[in-house]
Amino acid sequence: MCDVKKYNEIYKDITSLQPEDTLQLVLEAETEEEKTFYEMIGDFLLQVKQKRVVERNLF
Repeated sequence: MCDVKKYNEIYKDITSLQPEDTLQLVLEAETEEEKTFYEMIGDFLLQVKQKRVVERNLF
């Protein structure tokens, strides 16, 4: 069984990343798989922000 608390903390850390942070992670990734992972995180965080903007009719 996985350590749910540990992964909840990782989630909180990831969702607090700024766009500059994800860019740095992508640029410094050691493998293509790692780079793709960080790009997906950046895309996810952007989608969350876009969803909030649409929900608030701020566009």
